[in-house]
Amino acid sequence: MALLPDIHTEADIKILVDSFYDKVNQDDLLAPVFNGFAHVNWPSHLPAMYDFWSSLLLGTSRYRGRPFPKHLPLPVDAAHFQRWLELFYATVHENFAGPVAEEAKVRALNIATMFEYRIRKHNSLSIL
Repeated sequence: MALLPDIHTEADIKILVDSFYDKVNQDDLLAPVFNGFAHVNWPSHLPAMYDFWSSLLLGTSRYRGRPFPKHLPLPVDAAHFQRWLELFYATVHENFAGPVAEEAKVRALNIATMFEYRIRKHNSLSIL
């Protein structure tokens, strides 16, 4: 069995992002949120995600934006974030191995945890 590479290049970031969103678009729980509710414009979203993950994992500082506000109106709960993480972890595991790959999983966990917490908090305040 060949050893998997770590995440070191822009090409690696593109593989990570494209492979992950291929899974998302085939997922029964997540695809309706991305495509039905959010109507994600994939030709503009994917390059933004390349910049986002390149900034986090390669230190390129290319990403400019505030990702959380775009997620606030989405009809998502803990199950959606858990599934997002499962697909992300599977994508990393299938394509990469090494310290940066592990960092990608840690970053994804932190993002999912914070977004889920903030959305839950916002939604609980909205019904008061």
